[in-house]
Amino acid sequence: MTPAQVFSIVGMLALPMWALLIFLPKWKVTRFLIDHKIIPIILSVVYAIYITIAIIDGGMMDFGSLKSVMQLFTVENAVLAGWIHYLAFDLLVGMWIVNQNKSLQIHPVILAPCLLGTFLFGPVGFLVFMSIKTIKLKNSKA
Repeated sequence: MTPAQVFSIVGMLALPMWALLIFLPKWKVTRFLIDHKIIPIILSVVYAIYITIAIIDGGMMDFGSLKSVMQLFTVENAVLAGWIHYLAFDLLVGMWIVNQNKSLQIHPVILAPCLLGTFLFGPVGFLVFMSIKTIKLKNSKA
């Protein structure tokens, strides 16, 4: 399989999971996938394969300077591994948000932008969720 094909496949794995998190977070299938971390595990296996290929092809990666990290983003397998890394970790954060909401009970209309933000912009969606969580907890104590 080419890296471009793998890129498409991992995207097709992650996108439906995000749709389930946003639109059907309480559905038993969604809960099963969250509880067992099925999609992040699959993504992690693919990541492990491509990061290994990148290391074999190019040697140990250097994350010690911006210049060396920029150099990594010129190697196709390293970029693919990096993309899968983003997909897996952002998805784990989205799952954590949904799990947190079991006790917080933030309305789905308010939670959806947090999840969408995490899907599209990672830390920004997490930051929005943490802000809403803080406000919700502060208001519940008042």
